Amino acid sequence: MIAYIAWALPNVGPPPDIEIALTEERIERGAYLANSVMVCMDCHSQRDWSTWSGPLQEGTLGAGGEVFNEEMGLPGTFISPNITPYALSDWTDGEIYRAITSGVSKDGRALFDIMPHPNFGQCATEDIYSVIAYIRSLEPKEVDHAASQAHFPVNLIINTIPKEASPQPIPPKKDKVAYGAYLALASGCKDCHTAREKGQFVGPFYAGGMEFMFPDKTTTRAPNITPHANGIGSLTEDEFVWLFKKYTDSTYVPKSCPPGSYKTPMPWTMSKKI
Repeated sequence: MIAYIAWALPNVGPPPDIEIALTEERIERGAYLANSVMVCMDCHSQRDWSTWSGPLQEGTLGAGGEVFNEEMGLPGTFISPNITPYALSDWTDGEIYRAITSGVSKDGRALFDIMPHPNFGQCATEDIYSVIAYIRSLEPKEVDHAASQAHFPVNLIINTIPKEASPQPIPPKKDKVAYGAYLALASGCKDCHTAREKGQFVGPFYAGGMEFMFPDKTTTRAPNITPHANGIGSLTEDEFVWLFKKYTDSTYVPKSCPPGSYKTPMPWTMSKKI
């Protein structure tokens, strides 16, 4: 069994044979998705944790290098890779698609699901094409990083996670519940706002409780975002939208977060792209 998991998995099939046209429409949609919904750029850049909400450091967009390790409660050291054209020049569009939607790298390795590829695998094919078009359009950054390393037994378990993509259509925007559910899936809201133990969900979905640890050893717990009174039930729709839109104000300046102060991994300032 161990030999099978170690050597035969992951097995999601070859990457699709596709060539994605870099149209203006796709790049614009991909920029919206990668920066404000799927927040690919949030992890595949470097964040300034001395500032509220960890805004992206200038000059690091898409260059990777953000470290997720044992100090954050993770089973190993995972370093976000460079996804600019410098690093992906020898990747086919199909290989990028498989990595995003199934969690399998160009060389067949399983990717740790800190990148929520199980969610992305359910997104509409055209949306993933748009994200690929956008990252193909990024400024190349000549930066290389060390490979990620998972501890035993996660280094084996990780091989069982990749699955073939099962894309769903984009719901019509007029159906707010269905379209909102689609965006919440792509955003991974549930992944952060649900308590976990050893990587498994243990609490009601969206009820909060997941812990996030920061380099200065402070800890933050994700809040409840269900309609309960302890969650967002006391907010009006306008108040909820304002929580995001207030960061789009051009006069907003993120505050400093010195060691020991309250911090949040929520990428509020990414809402400037909405």
